[in-house]
Amino acid sequence: MSETQAFAETPVAEPTRVDLTRDWVRRRLFDGPWNSLLTILAIAFLVWAVPPALNWFFFDAVWSGGDPAACRGAEGACWAMVHDKYRLILFGRYPYMEQWRPFLGMLVLIAAVAVSCRRANWKLWLAGVWIAAFAVFFGLMWGGFLGMTHVRSELWGGLPLTLLLAMAGIAAAFPLSIVLALGRRSKMPVIRAICVVYIEFIRGVPLISLLFMASFMLPLFLPEGISIAALLRAQIAIILFSAAYLAEVIRGGLQALPNGQVEAAQAIGLSYWQTQRMIVLPQAIRMVIPPIVNTFIGLFKDTSLVAIVSLTDLLLAMRQAVADPEWRVYFVEGYVFIAMIYFVFCYFMSKYSQYLERDLYTGNRRS
Repeated sequence: MSETQAFAETPVAEPTRVDLTRDWVRRRLFDGPWNSLLTILAIAFLVWAVPPALNWFFFDAVWSGGDPAACRGAEGACWAMVHDKYRLILFGRYPYMEQWRPFLGMLVLIAAVAVSCRRANWKLWLAGVWIAAFAVFFGLMWGGFLGMTHVRSELWGGLPLTLLLAMAGIAAAFPLSIVLALGRRSKMPVIRAICVVYIEFIRGVPLISLLFMASFMLPLFLPEGISIAALLRAQIAIILFSAAYLAEVIRGGLQALPNGQVEAAQAIGLSYWQTQRMIVLPQAIRMVIPPIVNTFIGLFKDTSLVAIVSLTDLLLAMRQAVADPEWRVYFVEGYVFIAMIYFVFCYFMSKYSQYLERDLYTGNRRS
């Protein structure tokens, strides 16, 4: 047997987990002098910052107790403030004894989101699920039947109001944005001009100005004796604002689609709406999933702006909670608490977007 044959028949040892880990660390963390320096600085920063943060968050924190005096001598966070005021933060001015209703309404909306996350459920009946979910939510919040007391929308607040503004805004803005995107690419000059003017005007002004217009200027133009609830006016402003931004995102996906797709659909006799529904829109939307979800995340966070028009969203409810002179000094804990709530919802949307990208692009991966 020659030396070449002996070398070819010698089994090659499989790399161990330790070898793979060492190789990953070398390539990712210590690949060159600058990368090594940045890694060392990052480790030093974590060693300096993490232990004090853990002490403040957990080990030295005060977790319960309705007396602010228990927090005065503590070196850590005063989570007792959140423990004492959490119902005001989460539900705002909603009647205390009726707060089970907004809590149940939130669970209904979250359940509808969970049902919608399965691609197998993306069928026509899903629209009925959302209509039913919003109907149950409004029924619980509004009351006035089945022995539930009537609660005016001015008293709605906290996390239920934030979820309502965000979810209803997303549900209504998305189909409107598709119509606007198609209209901007229309060959009919009047339709195209209307869509262009609307999109550019809305994108050219901040959301705060639209909220002010909807809350203070719109009632001046309504006929005498007719009024629209402040919550509905703010919701309409959010929908119109988000639809304009989403329309540009979807238009980008439409322009990225090769013209051959449309020509092939026309060649087999599909109508305009059949082409858009079955060929163009599914591919265009799939291309722009990241910016669409990014717009959704921005919409969820922008709901905090309704506080300037006196709607008690999660942020304003927290401000009302720390308005208590005894707890005012511990406002940082309140902001951290609602920041974690915002983070949980935004992080879920981000991770679901990544999952959806991997799932929808499975057929396009190279083997």
